[in-house]
Amino acid sequence: MNKNNNNDKKLQDISFRDFQTLIRNMYYEKDHERGATGTFLWLMEEVGELASAVRNGTKEELRGEFADVLAWLTTIANVLEIDLTESVIEKYGSGCPCCKKYVCECSDSRKP
Repeated sequence: MNKNNNNDKKLQDISFRDFQTLIRNMYYEKDHERGATGTFLWLMEEVGELASAVRNGTKEELRGEFADVLAWLTTIANVLEIDLTESVIEKYGSGCPCCKKYVCECSDSRKP
């Protein structure tokens, strides 16, 4: 991903790994200084905003809040040096972590 400040380009499609790099390039210095705990508090604020949008927000508000939650979660991963792509593949790449199926067959009483 180009690290130059080029506001003329608009993302059309992005991989999870590229998104993590984008967030790192934009915010890492501030995020690292704030630390994981401070950043986690920002994430919780955004989760609250998402909860409000789920209850009575527009599609546009929902899209924005989902993006914010994803960005703050990614920020915490960056601060803690966690590669989200590797983490997702490791946990979910072979199907449901519990039943190992790609269409989960776990009972509703069990958290997949």
